[in-house]
Amino acid sequence: MIKKVCLNLVLGILLSGSLQAQSTLLTTDLIKFDFNVLAKNKIRINHKDDALMPAYIQLLKDAEKSIKFKPVSVMDKTDFPPSGNKHDYMSIAPYWWPDPSKPNGVPYIKRDGEVNPEVANFPDKESFPKLIRNIHTLSLAYYFSGQEKYAAHANKLLEVWFLDSATKMNPNLNYGQAVKGVIDGRAEGVIDTRHFAYLIDAINLLKGSKSFTAHNHTELKKWFSEFLSWLQTSKIGVKEMNAKNNHGVWFDAQSLAIALFIDSTNLADKIVNRTLNRLDKQMDEKGMFPLELERTTSLHYSVFIMNAFEIVAQLSEKTKTDFWTAKTASGKTFKQAFDAINPYLTDKKKWEYKQITEYGYEDGINLLLRASYRYNCKTCKDDINYIAKQDYIKQLFNLL
Repeated sequence: MIKKVCLNLVLGILLSGSLQAQSTLLTTDLIKFDFNVLAKNKIRINHKDDALMPAYIQLLKDAEKSIKFKPVSVMDKTDFPPSGNKHDYMSIAPYWWPDPSKPNGVPYIKRDGEVNPEVANFPDKESFPKLIRNIHTLSLAYYFSGQEKYAAHANKLLEVWFLDSATKMNPNLNYGQAVKGVIDGRAEGVIDTRHFAYLIDAINLLKGSKSFTAHNHTELKKWFSEFLSWLQTSKIGVKEMNAKNNHGVWFDAQSLAIALFIDSTNLADKIVNRTLNRLDKQMDEKGMFPLELERTTSLHYSVFIMNAFEIVAQLSEKTKTDFWTAKTASGKTFKQAFDAINPYLTDKKKWEYKQITEYGYEDGINLLLRASYRYNCKTCKDDINYIAKQDYIKQLFNLL
């Protein structure tokens, strides 16, 4: 049976510390906005629609907590990246430790499953998703309520991480998932910033506020333009672009979000077609993804890659190719993949592959929510209700 826990509590435990528990559902990622749905729900909230008010009230409570979230930046780390510049984002591979047989401990050696406490010296990887979640909450609260205080704090958080000369992140991931003495940065580190797809949604909601100036908007577009250039041309970025598993799809998802944000429509069209080709190559005839099935937590990774494809599908609505309905060169479709994974998004059907930890069924809510609209899935809303249990009426997905 699905674990009967309060989903808010799950997230609160997961993100313990500076981020308060919120009504956001997913333990791994947020829910991408559908701006047409948001617009309709804003009208309903203005008319005090009883079906939405519990979730709206909970959102405002969460936003009040997010206002207390202090700005974070890449300057918060205690150790320096190999560049000697703290403005460079850095994370280290968690399972690599100093070699006790070497005078300086380098090159590091792997101790799988044991987290090196040095990870805490580089909090960028932990701070960044917390930042996004809070901006996500604040932008929604501003959009639905019109209260400038939420936009003002979201803007402050953006300025500290991206724009202030004393604290901003340099637009690269040269030192993501580093292994000391082995490699300064790995392609796998690019997935650390997959949350950009959600952040850009939030930025688009803030554009109407007094706090989010035209100058800030221009400067953010400039920052993301430079970051996208790094993604497309750096050794690390190109290697991640060529990844054959979920990493490649997440690379496309964040690249596509950025390309559309900076109005690079030709690139956006190319990215959608590239993702369609990934679907063709990575998905088998049953609608499953063999490289994800090889993982010890294969259900998690099967849903994880689907969430990346789903982001591309939503963003493709602004391009020449509708990923929701497009066919690959061999005739495969994203709906085929959804239909294959759908029975496993609740416990209707037993997962047949390896899953060594308890799976968080809430991770599939994003897919169910969008399929209820895009694929006219008749059971999806009931499945979401089944997963959320008594928490359903207050959950953020009601507004999205």
